[in-house]
Amino acid sequence: MSNEAIQLPDLRNLRARLNAEQTAAFMNINILDIPVLIRAGLLRPLGRPSPNCVKYFATVELLRLGSDVRWLSRATEATYEHCRKKNAKKEAQ
Repeated sequence: MSNEAIQLPDLRNLRARLNAEQTAAFMNINILDIPVLIRAGLLRPLGRPSPNCVKYFATVELLRLGSDVRWLSRATEATYEHCRKKNAKKEAQ
């Protein structure tokens, strides 16, 4: 991922919607956690994009979620659980 891809506009000119890479940088999470959070129902893209489409997220919603400690805890737990399941599958093989 290039530095240009994850650069965000400064807060004075914050865009109304962000793509997945920008969302990951904005929320300080890994880009690979975005689909995990979507599947867990903790993050919702705008509209109804098909699985292979670019997903956009509302900046105002991301600001709200980022200030919600309970949501942050649930999101963190969802990513941990995903890693635990993924590692358990590897160990079972």
